[in-house]
Amino acid sequence: MRSLLILALFLLPALSHAGTMYKSVGADGKILYSDQPPAGGKVEKTLNYVNLPATPLPESVIRYRNELEKSMQGRLSEARKSPDTKQVSLLTAQWCGYCRQAKAYLAEKKIAYKEYDIDTQEGMRAMVEFGGGSGVPVLLWHGQKIKGYSAAAYDALFSKSP
Repeated sequence: MRSLLILALFLLPALSHAGTMYKSVGADGKILYSDQPPAGGKVEKTLNYVNLPATPLPESVIRYRNELEKSMQGRLSEARKSPDTKQVSLLTAQWCGYCRQAKAYLAEKKIAYKEYDIDTQEGMRAMVEFGGGSGVPVLLWHGQKIKGYSAAAYDALFSKSP
């Protein structure tokens, strides 16, 4: 009974970060992935991504990010209106194992990206501008954001035509 209670406590936070991905086949026969159900199309498969693995940020980094957000409020509203979404951006940290996996994935698929190390001023500014989360890695592309790392989630994102 006690182990069941402990397991439930560990699974409860995972439910708050759920996401749904839909796989459908278009009229031209191409496979499409989307976070919205297809309009007038048949859903072939629904993929649910729950709480992708990410390395939590240390408390000192979170405090610094919050201070930076306060000092950058004016610039943030402008930056969020027109972020460069054509280039793949990856927020990382050298001490993050999931970040290394994300970079290896992008290298294997030969996907060019701009890396922002959140332990630098430029990287922390990028995290604040892009509205990063409480962990890394964070991947941004064409207005889509993936917090954490999962090869399946990255595959689904990059299978969409830009």
